[in-house]
Amino acid sequence: MSDIIEFMKTRRSVKPREMTGPGPSAAELDTILTIGARVPDHGKLAPWRFIVFEGDGRARAGEVIARVFSQKHPDATEADIAAERKRMMDAPLVIAVVCVPKSHPKVPQWEQELSAGASAMNIVAAASALGYGAAWMSGWIAYDRDVLTGLGLRPEEKLAGFIHIGSRSAALEDRPRPDLAEIVTRF
Repeated sequence: MSDIIEFMKTRRSVKPREMTGPGPSAAELDTILTIGARVPDHGKLAPWRFIVFEGDGRARAGEVIARVFSQKHPDATEADIAAERKRMMDAPLVIAVVCVPKSHPKVPQWEQELSAGASAMNIVAAASALGYGAAWMSGWIAYDRDVLTGLGLRPEEKLAGFIHIGSRSAALEDRPRPDLAEIVTRF
């Protein structure tokens, strides 16, 4: 157990621009997704699903993002549009965690959204434990309904985030962490 505690104490995100290939193998991806689905889930509703973007799928997603961006920003430069098109290309693998709320008399939607967030964190932890860099990202694309529709989300679904996964191309440096004295109170 001490290895798990040390891992959790030292885990950190890796910027997608600091990732390269290779990404996880098919077997590793199955492991990551299996762990992503093994989270607290009141009512056993499985209120989440995953969209895997790899290979050409990342470029197709980038085309959706660039098209929506250029429609909403008609004064955008070609460089701006190109940057949006490249958004999913830094890491060799991106997993979208989609919250799929289900109607239930005892399980409010908020709990289902939290379960989707737990799923995203489990995916980050699993990828990191396998030795990959991982980052849970959002940005405007995670909230833009036109982008979400273009990526296959239904109107009632929300995006918990995009998890970028790849090999680290740079050494990890930790960032300042909150001082427990400033964030913990006792009742």
